[in-house]
Amino acid sequence: MSARHDELVRTSARLFAERGYHGTSMADIAAAMGVQKGSLYSLTDSKQALLVEAMRGGAAAFHDALDAVAEDATAVDRIRDALRAHLRVVAAQLDVATVFTREWRFLEGGALEEIRVARRRYEERWQALFREGVEQAELRADLDAEAAALLVLSAANWAYTWLRPGTDTDRLADRFLAILVDGWRGYATPGPG
Repeated sequence: MSARHDELVRTSARLFAERGYHGTSMADIAAAMGVQKGSLYSLTDSKQALLVEAMRGGAAAFHDALDAVAEDATAVDRIRDALRAHLRVVAAQLDVATVFTREWRFLEGGALEEIRVARRRYEERWQALFREGVEQAELRADLDAEAAALLVLSAANWAYTWLRPGTDTDRLADRFLAILVDGWRGYATPGPG
């Protein structure tokens, strides 16, 4: 029963990612699983319950990835590792990452607040990484940690729209970090005139 339930959650997440929450019916989910619609209700209470499970899975995956970042590394290395971890989650769980990023607003009641809290806490953890970089003099002293976290997460969260299968997400994260830390100007020399 548990394996079948897990399959149901995965199938629902895939369809929610492809068609959106409102564009997916229980009949669509049943058809994708090759069962009658009525039999789904032995595995779940509702389509909303499936969305909640997908959201919880997404929240857990992103937080777990951030938990795995080494505490004893430099601040910039921790930011790099956090970005790598985030992009790995998106690549490995594209459907769940898509649903977590895009469909959360269709949650209802306490589940909506639960996921808002999880999302806010994740953002705050990123802000703390940037503040740590400022405090350790690895990042510029006037860096706005809140804006930096929003910039990084905005780019990384939308990776579900452009990330190609087989992309080396660690290399991509390193390239992003080089742009962010070294800046766009870098060592550019002025042009003629």
